[in-house]
Amino acid sequence: MIAEYDNLDGLAIADLVRRKEVSPAEILETAIARVEERNPTLNAIVATLFDEARGAVKSGLADGPFTGVPYVFKELVVSVAGAPTTFASRLYANNRPNVESEMVTRCRRAGMSVIGKSNSSEFGLQPVTEPHLFGPTRNPWSLEHSPGGSSGGSAAAVAAGIIPLGHATDGGGSIRIPASCCGLFGMKPTRARITAGPEGGEGLAGLASQHAVTRSVRDSAALLDATAGPLPGDPYFPPPPSRPYLEEVSRDPARLRIAFSLAAPNGVHIHSACVDAVRRMARLCEELGHDVVEAAPEFDVEAVERGFSAAFQANTMANIGRATGGTLPPQGMIEPLTRAIAEKGLAMSAPDYIRALQTLQRETRRIATFFESHDIWLTPTLATPPPRLGVFDSDITNVDVWMKRLMGFIPFTYLFNVTGQPGMSIPYGENGEALPIGCHFAARYGEDALLFSLAGQIERARPWRLLAPAYG
Repeated sequence: MIAEYDNLDGLAIADLVRRKEVSPAEILETAIARVEERNPTLNAIVATLFDEARGAVKSGLADGPFTGVPYVFKELVVSVAGAPTTFASRLYANNRPNVESEMVTRCRRAGMSVIGKSNSSEFGLQPVTEPHLFGPTRNPWSLEHSPGGSSGGSAAAVAAGIIPLGHATDGGGSIRIPASCCGLFGMKPTRARITAGPEGGEGLAGLASQHAVTRSVRDSAALLDATAGPLPGDPYFPPPPSRPYLEEVSRDPARLRIAFSLAAPNGVHIHSACVDAVRRMARLCEELGHDVVEAAPEFDVEAVERGFSAAFQANTMANIGRATGGTLPPQGMIEPLTRAIAEKGLAMSAPDYIRALQTLQRETRRIATFFESHDIWLTPTLATPPPRLGVFDSDITNVDVWMKRLMGFIPFTYLFNVTGQPGMSIPYGENGEALPIGCHFAARYGEDALLFSLAGQIERARPWRLLAPAYG
């Protein structure tokens, strides 16, 4: 067992391995012990790959920035050859792909050992992680609360000290939501920064990205260095960075023009703890030498919400249709909410879907103009602190009511899935129940490096707790 394991990030663990102070086998067994000790309470990891990981360590892991670091992949989108990829749905409960996603290949090339698959909401639809198939994941900060979603399994595992970083995907905030709920750093890269291949070209009409939730900014940067880049045939990809992202973390950014907002674009109520976190973050940014003003972009919020909803409806039906030949499955194979969303997607005409995408593209241009006069937009990550388990009900069948509830929780994060811009959540405070609160930063398309630079500066100025108190 590695005594200091809980308080190390991935790069620190890999450094111990590189200096031969510990072996990859010792690290792996420590991680497995953490899973066996902590996962029964949390339900963060829903499939274990211990034997496969032991075999990989015995055969020799690749020499990379994360050699020996244990890792989990979310049970959504990404395929680990021979392991379940269920989308957290009964419909795909027996799905074991033979192909391996490029993201997995690149993480193995970086030296990681894959120890399991983490819990997700069904098809990633909910902003919490409570699928019927696997049951709810609990937040290590408070077991009666959600770790957020849909990447809540990875976030809970990282916050509890099981792993130092974990795979996550983000179609409306699913990296940044659980990062905020679990006191972690969560970066959603620029659209297509990481390939969706070889299985697909783009996810969720371009709204979806993948990366990780991490304890430290530098882990996120180093992992993106190791995994970013297109595959031949990708439909598009952003310009590459001028230098490694890891280098950006240690470089203070130039004086930035930072706009902040305390109100949601759609007018929903923002919890006072979330407002207070942004106020304090804005003051910190001023102390760090940046120009900070209160401002927000102007755009048609209702049109964006409608277009976002349409994209989810059509793509949910398409995801289901791959298993059914294009029809809805028998009752009980998918959750009631998923079925209701898919029914709307099935009823949507092709012209209606195209018009929805065109609406999102039009409003993206309006939002982008705001970033011509501001480098960064700072907001709360979420409208509330972490919700209690059960607040987001997967048995609801009124999609309009569910969407209203969803937009009352994530009024900021989904916007940057629509625009494709990079966004990140940084831990910055707690509410009265000692639950984490995150602050959200967005930058221009392609400026992931700028966010890493600012995040590194903030992390040095105000370091955050590495683990949830119950597991620290």
